[in-house]
Amino acid sequence: MRKNARKHANLRKERAKRREHPEPPLKRPRPTPFKPLLQLAHALADGSGKVILPHFRKAISVENKAGKGAFDPVTAADRAAERAIVRLIGERYPEHGIVGEEYGDKPGSSPLKWIIDPIDGTRAFIMGMPIWGTLIGLAEGDEPVLGVMDQPFTRERVWSAETASYWRTGDGRPKRLATRACPRLADAVLTTTHPDLLGEAELEPFMRVKAQARMTRYGGDCYAYALLAAGFVDVVIESGLKPYDIAALIPIVERAGGRITTWDGKPATHGGRILAAGDPRLHAEVMRVLNK
Repeated sequence: MRKNARKHANLRKERAKRREHPEPPLKRPRPTPFKPLLQLAHALADGSGKVILPHFRKAISVENKAGKGAFDPVTAADRAAERAIVRLIGERYPEHGIVGEEYGDKPGSSPLKWIIDPIDGTRAFIMGMPIWGTLIGLAEGDEPVLGVMDQPFTRERVWSAETASYWRTGDGRPKRLATRACPRLADAVLTTTHPDLLGEAELEPFMRVKAQARMTRYGGDCYAYALLAAGFVDVVIESGLKPYDIAALIPIVERAGGRITTWDGKPATHGGRILAAGDPRLHAEVMRVLNK
């Protein structure tokens, strides 16, 4: 009797312990291993670059997707590149979802979805400035899995592996990226694509940060985030971004050692007001200045 009583008492203690300290849920394995996904992302960048390059620095028709009083350009190169990417994904993984800037969403049966901006920086593209890039992101649910930023004209490519980020230049040799230490805003290099792209409510907070930064330069679009991951830029501040503008860049910045969120510290996956910093301590300081 005493043995049974002790046994039941121990079982009750064990159940109580489990209630107080539950085991973390088991993480479901990814439906596809990382390596073939990254290989496909590189193939998508190769394919889109071949489609885009014949249009760069050539006379090209530009349409305005925005309404009156605004300008949101799109070209045949944007649309052709997205079609090429979507076709290649469909051939390899027809079950994957796709979110694209030019042709919208294509739901899939898999939790994996590709988030595509065929030419991020179309304004730079139509001006002949080589600071645009093709953004190829992959998310599992709302969690970014990998990202690629490809600049086919300069033959530069930046991507995230599982635990690191890399930059490959024309010689074909990848270099591991690392953001630089810069804990103080007074020592920081700040950039945004252009202050005109900030809304009225965002411009004043941005100017507060600018007043305290060591140096500010404009322009860059997705290229600015690659430079941050490489340790040449310390802070990027933007607003009004869509998921396809930022999803591919999140793992590149984070796996190089940086931090990227919305202005209020939430995940950046859905876009909006974006703050990226190479040093997490600097990210915290800039966020305080933005939200004064």
